[in-house]
Amino acid sequence: MEQLSVSELCGYINAVLTSDPVVSDIWVYGEVSNCKRHSSGHWYLTLKEADARIDAVIWRSTALRLSYLPQDGMAILGHGKVELYNGRLQLYIDFITPAGEGLLQAQYERLKAQLEAEGLTERKRPLPLFPQRIGIVTSPTGAALQDMLNVLRRRFPLAEVIVAPALVQGEDAAPSIVEALYELFDFEPDVIIVARGGGSIEDLWAFNEEIVARAIFASPVPVVTGVGHETDTTIVDFVADLRAPTPSAAAELVTPDLATLRDELISHVGLLHGLFQGRLQLLRSELGQQQQQLLRHNPQMRLHQAREQVTAQQQQLQRAIQRMLEMARLKVQVAERSLVALNPERTLARGYAVVLHNDRTLTNTSHVAVGDPINIQLHQGQLQATITELRD
Repeated sequence: MEQLSVSELCGYINAVLTSDPVVSDIWVYGEVSNCKRHSSGHWYLTLKEADARIDAVIWRSTALRLSYLPQDGMAILGHGKVELYNGRLQLYIDFITPAGEGLLQAQYERLKAQLEAEGLTERKRPLPLFPQRIGIVTSPTGAALQDMLNVLRRRFPLAEVIVAPALVQGEDAAPSIVEALYELFDFEPDVIIVARGGGSIEDLWAFNEEIVARAIFASPVPVVTGVGHETDTTIVDFVADLRAPTPSAAAELVTPDLATLRDELISHVGLLHGLFQGRLQLLRSELGQQQQQLLRHNPQMRLHQAREQVTAQQQQLQRAIQRMLEMARLKVQVAERSLVALNPERTLARGYAVVLHNDRTLTNTSHVAVGDPINIQLHQGQLQATITELRD
């Protein structure tokens, strides 16, 4: 028999409570009474049913993120854990919801709020435009798989499809989905689809499990969920990178339409052809201009032009020399005529004489003076030399 102090007993009971999986993660239904908000922001209340009651606490940090807070007389469904505090049992509440919503809905809302608080619902990665490998997690025998495969073959048959079979309903469905996801990660797909057909909230509950949501968030590639019908929304839809209303819609979202791509390709080819032709025409024009410039700077062409210029200058020089010779001949002819006209012999032949006076003045007279004689032959020699010089 053990002997314990009060504090030891309380410690032992508290250790038992915290290690018990039931009371450490439990939903409790009851009516709210003695509800008070302390100045510190903590909430203190009592949950009761008939003659049973238990004290409860909502810490300030929890109350700040709750969208629904308790009031006296309200019937609630509260989630939390039971511990011993100062010898009294207390329920530490981390989530509450109106009791009329049911346990499954309450669990759904609690997990959604928890994942939002952790930031797991905020990451939304873009999908690849042209996925080469597409992974699918679903039931291998369900109609949803065939619907997705038909869509993928029609829209984008170039992609490789890898199916990771999993249970999608029942108690073992959640671990099976997680295992299929991690097996698919090893194949390094470009995108993953997690899908199943429609059903009740109980049928789809595996996709509301926390382990499935966290496995999807751990995916190294974008994940698209297509669970149930358009009106069904599961927890994995919030964590996934993109939600599709149905499995077939998920297959459409992860693939481009091959027909649309073909039309766009034809359009782009036409555009490129026009741009190519315009560019080619521009290059041809530039080439012609460069060829003209090359011809202008061709050494042979420049040499030919230089030769033509030399020839033209030679002709100009010859014409200039010819003109100079003609002018010289004209001058000679004029000089000859002047010489003939002024020849003293012709004057003397007509009976005139040349008399040289002392003042060296020549005078035309019909008499010949006997003073200083003039050497007529000397003057004739000088005139002849002048004519010869002009001729030369």
